[in-house]
Formats: sequence, C-alpha cells, structure tokens
Amino acid sequence: MRKIAFFSLTPSPPAPPANQKTLEALKAAYPDSQIDEFYILPLLKNAPLAMLTAAGVAGVTYAPDLLRGHKKFKYAAFRTPWVFDWIKQQAGKLIDPEQYAFTFQMQSLFDASVKGVPHFIYTDHTHLENLNFEDFDPSALYSKGWIDCEKTIYQNATTVFTRSSNVSASLEDQYQCGADKIRCVYAGSNAAAPTTPMPTPDRYSQKNILFAGVDWIRKGGPTLLAAFQKILPRHPDASLTIVGCSPDIGQTPQCKVVGRVPLEEMPKWYEEASVFCLPTRVEPFGIVFVEAMWQSLPILATRVGAVPDMVIDSLNGFLIQPGDVDALANRLDTILNDQTMRADMGNAGRQLAEDRYDWSAVANRMRKHIHEQLNTCDAQSS
Repeated sequence: MRKIAFFSLTPSPPAPPANQKTLEALKAAYPDSQIDEFYILPLLKNAPLAMLTAAGVAGVTYAPDLLRGHKKFKYAAFRTPWVFDWIKQQAGKLIDPEQYAFTFQMQSLFDASVKGVPHFIYTDHTHLENLNFEDFDPSALYSKGWIDCEKTIYQNATTVFTRSSNVSASLEDQYQCGADKIRCVYAGSNAAAPTTPMPTPDRYSQKNILFAGVDWIRKGGPTLLAAFQKILPRHPDASLTIVGCSPDIGQTPQCKVVGRVPLEEMPKWYEEASVFCLPTRVEPFGIVFVEAMWQSLPILATRVGAVPDMVIDSLNGFLIQPGDVDALANRLDTILNDQTMRADMGNAGRQLAEDRYDWSAVANRMRKHIHEQLNTCDAQSS
C-alpha cells in the first residue's frame, strides 16, 4: 500500500492528547503502511516571511477584537484567508499523488487536501456550531472570509469524521454537507482506560463528587458549587473534589481543591470518586466525560454540544440545562440517596465506553470507511 500522510497543527504536546491517540490508533489500524507526519505550525515557523505576513494579516483583520482582548492572537493568526491559502499551497508541495494512498488531518483549521488524493478529516467542532451554545456571543465569530474558507475544507474532503452527532448535524445544517460525506466515529479516552472489570457495589458506598476541568467558569463550576452547598445539609457525608483548576470556594466545607494535575494522575482521582459532575456551559466535545465513563462513574452534566451522546439521561447519569442550580441540586440529591443507582449508572456508562468510546474501535470504524472509499475511487479511475 502507498503511504499515508497525517496532518496536524502541532505535534503532541502541545497539541491535545487526542491528536497523539488518533495517530497511534491509525498506526495500529495500518501496521503495514508508512505514515508520514506533517505539522503546520513548524512549517510556518520555518518560513519567517510567511509567518510575519500571517501575523500582519491577522493583526489587520482582527485589530479591534485583539485590542479589546476579545480574541487571542495565537488563534486569530490561523483564521484568515491568507494563511489558509498558504497552508493549502504547502500541502500541495508536500504530497505526491503517486506516493500517497490518502491524506488525513486533525481538526478543521486548514485544508491539507491535494487533488487526486482521497482526503479525510477528523474533527470535534465546526466554527458555526458555536452559535448553538446559549452563552456564545455571535460577535466572537471569526471573519466571513475565514468561515468561507472553512466551508471549502469540508467540500474538498472525501469524508469528514466527527466525534459527536451535534458536529455531524452542524456540517449538514450549517455547511450544507451531504450526509453521505459525514461519519460520526466518536473518540476514545485520553487518560489510561482501566483494564480491570467493572467495580463492585462497594465502590459507590461513599458520596464523593468529582469535578475535573481547567476552565472553572466555562465548565459550570459555580453552578456545581452552589448546588453542592444546597445539598450539604441533607448529605453532610458528601464531599466535592475539584481537579484541574484552583477556584475560590470560600468557606465551603467538605470541598477540596486539587488544582492542575498531570494526565497520568487523573485515573487516581476518578477511582476515588463515586459521582462525576461537570455542568459545563460550552463544550466542543468533553473528553473528561469519556474518561469518567471508563472509570464507571455516574455522570451529572448538561444538554450542550456532544454531551448528550455520552450521557444518556437516566441511563448512565442525568442531564440538566446549563446554569440551573436547583435542577442540579435535585439530581445530586437523587443520586446521593441511592447507592444502587450510582452503581447501575456507573456500570451502564462503562458498557457504553467499551462499545463506543475506545480508540481502537474508533480507528477500525475509520479504516472500514476509508477502505470503502479507496475502493470506490479506484473503481472510478479504472
């Protein structure tokens, strides 16, 4: 088989761990193929004139938002038609259609497609999907020129693989992609998945609630803290552990703030919990929900983004509307009152994770579809 080209913005780290997990899964799915890795940011850094031009164009395009602090320069720099076209040209120079069976890119910030080579994208977002979040300000969208560029990314792809059904719907509804071009293949866990069987009911004898997120406000931390304070009089033996950030929790009893921890230490915190709660307000995907499912935790979350794919209301957890403190307190009260419910929901989540949110399964879904598409392309060219 000819080679495979793998494109990403940056290597991991600093790219999200899911990039490396996807690459590893592809290598396992194609053990006899050479996979060449191409990273866009290093390419740009090695072209000083292009980098300077990209910075200048972004500065001019987004000057008001940059000056007011409404946009970050490191993100704006990759969202102009100029840098989009530059990356497209570089991909064309790097990929020889005679040598590569197909190209594969992570996310949809650039277009690495090359004429004559089947091209596949794996993404957890679209830019316009942000409009579906209640808290999103439409003025935070990037330029129309950039959004027009983004639309061509999907048009030029052979298939767009998504991590969730809401992104698939966005591609159809907001980008006019045909359903035959979209495949939802989900995603695996970034943290190490447990190799042990599902836990015994004793695991759920405690009332330990875990919050895991870097952005306390966006992830709904204040909603959880207020709900926890409401239920403490009824559940004085309950506890709340906050991992990933260090918010001011005042004098709230039974609450521990851990702060940032390395990814490899996260399983420990999941294992010590009996309930996972992340009432997030805006969430492109939410890999921590997958991690919590693998750790057999019942989940309390919100009806936003990809979350309803992972948390099926009343099966492996409960869903509320973002910011609804009373609803969250009621659901916490319900689940803390019933140890058997915690165990049943945790086991249901683990089963869903094993069936759907496993990296090898994700890669096999991709491989099956890629194989079908390559056969179709070969038949059309013969």
